[in-house]
Amino acid sequence: MKKKNIINLIKYHSEENEVGFRAEAYEIAKAFDAAGDYQLAEYIVALMSNSNTFVPQMDDMHSSFFEKVDVGNEPLPLPTAIEQDLIGVMNAIVRNMGINKFLFQGAPGTGKTETAKNIAKILARELYVVNFHSIVDSKLGQTQKNIVSLFKEINSFAHPTNVIILFDEIDALALDRTSQNDLREMGRATSTILKEMERVDERVVIIATTNLFKYFDKAFIRRFDSVIDFNKYSRNDLLEISEILLNNTLSKYKHTGRNMRLFRKIISLMNTIPYPGELKNIIRTVVAFSNPDDEYDYLKRLYYIANGERTADINELYDQGFTIREIEILTGISKSQVARDLKES
Repeated sequence: MKKKNIINLIKYHSEENEVGFRAEAYEIAKAFDAAGDYQLAEYIVALMSNSNTFVPQMDDMHSSFFEKVDVGNEPLPLPTAIEQDLIGVMNAIVRNMGINKFLFQGAPGTGKTETAKNIAKILARELYVVNFHSIVDSKLGQTQKNIVSLFKEINSFAHPTNVIILFDEIDALALDRTSQNDLREMGRATSTILKEMERVDERVVIIATTNLFKYFDKAFIRRFDSVIDFNKYSRNDLLEISEILLNNTLSKYKHTGRNMRLFRKIISLMNTIPYPGELKNIIRTVVAFSNPDDEYDYLKRLYYIANGERTADINELYDQGFTIREIEILTGISKSQVARDLKES
């Protein structure tokens, strides 16, 4: 945590800037989490979550078009470039100036869906995800009718400023109407959603996500007030995020050792470091599969993945920049034996 975090926190409080205050508090929680103080990080997140006193108004509406989403409590690590864009999104939502439709585009695993959850959490709003299975219908014309019904329900919330509607992977409804690969029926569905987007209550926040932005209907893109690019991760961003993800995972397991220097070296072996979604799955899997009697077994499993699913010998490990102690951890061979073998070779 840096001095600017404390200064910003006090500044936002004095300005009664609720969005800035909550966003900065989550940044502080993330900093404590990265520093290894997991309990304090979780406590801060819990305090912010408990400040939500909103009672949802739609609980009694049993709609087949929506599903309420649990936003969770885990901090979301993101690059600074994306965080700044998202602070702008939240400021726009709080100011309620009619800037209410946002498209999150980027490769799979870049954090688009989790970001929507975190925005709902920070702004103390309920998050509802659209169920596309209940909208797309094989019957001619039924999909368009379902889209119209969907937007009628979106505009019928008793308290529209307390909700966010998430169209997760909206590709199913928004592909280019001129594409030869797009069925005529779905082209008409896209035209219908274009019309309905224009009629959305400005107090309702809509967030859509996509992995297929380049194939989108250009007219559909224009229906959004802002497009946020989630492909802004540098290699160093991914290295830092991998450490946060590991710390968060290890905090839930006992008898598992921490060696962040060795972990970072292993991750650095990857020619292309995966985006956070895949990184999280890899880290959770190697920890879950590891031998509970070997506190560093997960690092051996991670090295196997990073090294192209090859088990390296002592000389290769040494050439890759690992120390004798690190080689001992990754091979199970004693330091003295490692030193003798390296000397002989």
